[in-house]
Amino acid sequence: MVDAVDAFFHGLERPLILWLISQGPIHGYELIKEVKRLTGQKLKPSNLYPLLYQLEDEGFVVGEWMKKGRRELRYYCLTEKGKNLLLRVRELFSNPIRRVIADLLSEQKEN
Repeated sequence: MVDAVDAFFHGLERPLILWLISQGPIHGYELIKEVKRLTGQKLKPSNLYPLLYQLEDEGFVVGEWMKKGRRELRYYCLTEKGKNLLLRVRELFSNPIRRVIADLLSEQKEN
């Protein structure tokens, strides 16, 4: 049986990843750590990397290899197309859905 919380989280992975990449160049392991820090949910590499490759293939992000110490890491940045997609996602989460999300996040009222 599918866990409802996991299913809900997986629906938010793509916008969350886009938003994190919009904050500045970031590599895959940093994305995994940030998702865990922000949500408490573990994002598996087997879910993240195919998503990053798909976003790159669709022209929403661009990956560039950079040397960090003795290692090379692939850092991702949003393209203009990716920035436009993130803008559309932000518009989607604007009113009235914003009120619904705020209510979901508020403490449950006692009857």
